Amino acid sequence: MKNADQIWSNVDALGKDFSSFADRIWETPELAYDEYRSVDTQQDMLERSGFRITRNLAGIPTSVMGEAGEGGPVIAFLGEFDALPGLSQQAGVATCSPLPGNGNGHACGHNLLGGAAMLAATALKNWMTENGIAGRVRYYGCPAEEGGAAKTYMVRDGVFSDVDFAVSWHPGSMAGVFYPASLANMRIDFTFHGRSSHAAAAPHLGRSALDAAELLNIGTNYLREHMPSTARVHYAYLDAGGEAPNVVQSKVTIRYLVRADNLAELRSLAERVRKIAHGAAMMTETRVEESVVSAVSNLLGNAPLEDAMYSSLVRLGPPQYDKEDYDFAREIRKTLTPADIRSAYLAVGLPPRDDTPLCDQISPMGFVPPPFGSTDVGDVSWAVPTVQAWGATSAIGTQLHSWQMTAQGKSGIAHKGMIHVAKAMAATARDVLMDPALLERVKAFHADHLAREPYVCPLPDNVTPPIQDR
Repeated sequence: MKNADQIWSNVDALGKDFSSFADRIWETPELAYDEYRSVDTQQDMLERSGFRITRNLAGIPTSVMGEAGEGGPVIAFLGEFDALPGLSQQAGVATCSPLPGNGNGHACGHNLLGGAAMLAATALKNWMTENGIAGRVRYYGCPAEEGGAAKTYMVRDGVFSDVDFAVSWHPGSMAGVFYPASLANMRIDFTFHGRSSHAAAAPHLGRSALDAAELLNIGTNYLREHMPSTARVHYAYLDAGGEAPNVVQSKVTIRYLVRADNLAELRSLAERVRKIAHGAAMMTETRVEESVVSAVSNLLGNAPLEDAMYSSLVRLGPPQYDKEDYDFAREIRKTLTPADIRSAYLAVGLPPRDDTPLCDQISPMGFVPPPFGSTDVGDVSWAVPTVQAWGATSAIGTQLHSWQMTAQGKSGIAHKGMIHVAKAMAATARDVLMDPALLERVKAFHADHLAREPYVCPLPDNVTPPIQDR
């Protein structure tokens, strides 16, 4: 690939420093709302890069925003940096080798996500300064994407209210435009309160909270036949009532994760699950309390922005890897199944191949995949026009939330893919900034959708971020 674009050269000039930055985030994996070391690392890099700093966005101490420039449109780059529990892994090793310590790991690549977003923001900022272009570039360091819905709180608090458009991405094994398909979701904790008793001597005097939770699960499993095909419901016990089977359990808490194709379907499905919970309480003569933990919206697409990003990616071409990268990717592929590899191609509308372990093409536009999980970027996309890319930072077939993803998080594959997608993001933002007619189309597309379907925040007004005490 020939670096004919000045903004690509700006990215390359910063690539080594930001690869090291992403590695530092990888080395301190922290969970949702507890990313205190990581956010300090983020702030330090923003200050070194010449940004003005704002902390405590929406009252969240592990959030940070860096801004540079004056006047003109406001461009937001969205970064993340939270890790996942139980997925620690030695870097650069193609066998499952957990690290000693807390067990957290960057198995979704968020160390790279924040790295490339800040790299793109810095490269664009520098390009605007060099060319005397008006505008404000912002990097939003957003914590708690993994189930914490921090961006939803930030949207509700008006953090993005003056942004003209937002650019983001997600690590994966393919390079292309991220099709805006995600599921709205809501996490609800149901706590059943019963009455304990001796399970053998006086079972008739007890009222089992565990029975109520089990009936909730049974009722919800029957509901699955009558849900939209794209909807999903998952659950996990937070407190199963204790370890003694000879005691009737008096208190049980179970967390439900309800997902649906859009906000309207989510509200309807969550209400049906709530009715089952209350029915379970009636059947067992227990009492149920419910608490919404988090909620996010489905992604809202923006065709003019997606076309602009695709154009940037096509001009850029696929990432360029070296022999060491291919050798490591082949070792990782030995730990994957044929279904893993096939799914990576089918998710972007490409025919499966076995001849290369690393991305060598830009995924085509126009393919509509099934909804891909959930993300709080969805709420940003309702607040402002938003576009995302896929970045090829791992061997083809690597599944997100796996030890293999963590293992590749500091590799040459990861660094090259991160720098590659930063070029695409920076160039896309530059192209929209420099074309007022395109920016107007971007805004009009967004406004047209909101006129037909206004945004309603899925978080109840009384729900606040579950900030970790320090």
